[in-house]
Amino acid sequence: MLSSQLPTAYADTSALLAVALEEPTGGISAQRLAQFPRLVASNLLEAEMRAAFVRLRRDFDDGLLSDIEWIFPDRPLTKEIKDALNVAYLRGADLWHIATALYVKDTIVGEMTFITLDNRQRAAAAHLGFAT
Repeated sequence: MLSSQLPTAYADTSALLAVALEEPTGGISAQRLAQFPRLVASNLLEAEMRAAFVRLRRDFDDGLLSDIEWIFPDRPLTKEIKDALNVAYLRGADLWHIATALYVKDTIVGEMTFITLDNRQRAAAAHLGFAT
């Protein structure tokens, strides 16, 4: 599991994709992500990013993910999934990102921020104790 004293943010795919695709919300996302010396994410983020680039017929730059520390749970995330679903209904990928963030939350010294552009996911993250 991860452990650190650096200010840490969990990066959801929506925020990184907005930056990578230079979407209107990309500038705000880039500024927010840049505030954290440490970004963590589920490796599901890579699959989602690459799929979006293929769908848009764009070349993927591997450097887009070079600053991410990957979280690889060593057990099922049943507890975290249940905890998240107790506060909000989330679609599968959004639920997995929240559950993965919950999995490492207690190993981070200080507050962990959850960065997403999805309003439902942001509300669930805030309700679960993440800064957003």
